[in-house]
Amino acid sequence: MVSTPAQAVASGRQYLPAFTIDNPSPNQYLLPLTAQVNGQEHLEIGGCDVPALVQRFGTPLYILDEATLRAACRQYRQAFQTHYPGESLVIYASKAWNCLAVCAIVASEGLGIDVVSGGELYTALQAGMPPETMYFHGNNKSVEELHLAIDAGCTIVVDNWLELKALTEMASGDRPVQIMLRLTPGIECHTHEYIRTGHLDSKFGFDPDQLDRVFQFVSQHPQLDCIGLHAHIGSQIFELQAHQDLTGVMVQWLSQAAQYGLSIRELDIGGGLGICYTEADDPPSIEAWVQVICEGIVQACREHQLALPKLIAEPGRSLIGSACVTAYTVGSQKVIPDLRTYVTVDGGMSDNPRPITYQSVYRAVIANQMAKPLTETVAVAGKHCESGDIVIKQALLPKTESGDVLVVMATGAYNYSMASNYNRLPRPAAVLVHAGEASLIVQRETYQDLIRQDCLPERLLHNR
Repeated sequence: MVSTPAQAVASGRQYLPAFTIDNPSPNQYLLPLTAQVNGQEHLEIGGCDVPALVQRFGTPLYILDEATLRAACRQYRQAFQTHYPGESLVIYASKAWNCLAVCAIVASEGLGIDVVSGGELYTALQAGMPPETMYFHGNNKSVEELHLAIDAGCTIVVDNWLELKALTEMASGDRPVQIMLRLTPGIECHTHEYIRTGHLDSKFGFDPDQLDRVFQFVSQHPQLDCIGLHAHIGSQIFELQAHQDLTGVMVQWLSQAAQYGLSIRELDIGGGLGICYTEADDPPSIEAWVQVICEGIVQACREHQLALPKLIAEPGRSLIGSACVTAYTVGSQKVIPDLRTYVTVDGGMSDNPRPITYQSVYRAVIANQMAKPLTETVAVAGKHCESGDIVIKQALLPKTESGDVLVVMATGAYNYSMASNYNRLPRPAAVLVHAGEASLIVQRETYQDLIRQDCLPERLLHNR
């Protein structure tokens, strides 16, 4: 993590992780923990030379560092073991990046998984994720998705009355459906409007004034095994106070549910811990976030004289965001005197829609010129036919040339998972790097892939 903005003008080296603490929290660094500059003055991640990866796999290219992802998984697990005297489970919010390899890694680290669609559920199952550690979220699950979740035996996080009533009819008499109830806590936090989900004006969860009706309904339907309560206040959050407030609210709900004879044994406090996207970002460490959550739950349970529930957290961005970078090849430039210089790359909003969607800010380096001083402030432009396709509005870089390898940092969360084929661009490949080896985990799409699902009516065949 860059220590001061002023130091950033020195060279690309300044963005490298500075190992000044014994247990670095990956979410506090701009680049993966294994990032370094090698003897060729190239950026190296996971022991792999990034320009060499580009020559082998092409661009755009997602480069995921296995060591950083595993380090984040272990820090979450160990922090809960240290700070929570009861049972706990960390589950990965896989909407950040759901693919077979990522699901397999988090499963091997002893984490559960949070899925929000039938596709994510299917992928996690195929990756070997134990169903009993899977939690199915979503505000409008289809009947087919609900059947898939029931058959798999995972926990369904119920979001609304329609879903709750549907599950009472779908449950078989001899096998109750295991559910959690998602509730809206009414807690505001300082983050982007689109990723703030805990306030009352949200499409997610039952409103607080519905709690008595919901608890009563569930208590009257034994085919529903309500094991827990869930709440989530948003994403990319740096504040600890909001999460501390959440713990008190959730334990109060736990006490309220007991009045209806519901034996709630799990509390899922969501995720939301932020990461560094720029040198100005200063998120809490993983351990600091976990400690606040654990101490809050313990104190609230003591005040309400309740036994400690199984405590569940579902981090996504803070597990995988900093573990990945995206490599591009620099193309053309456009210099507008006294105004701006545009440096174009061979990707953009189709592989990273966050800048145009959330006005997200990123940092970049030139992977094949890590020793050169940062002398130019340019706009990194994507190749799509949209004037708003700007990856970085103001990127401090060395003088760039066509063919350079530009690397955008912290692209592990919501880049691959939100990628599209806009302008009929094939989606990028992804590689997993570890101990000097690179393994393909997502193949690059081809033009043939783009038309694979297209159908051409016979009456149009004569135009071919």
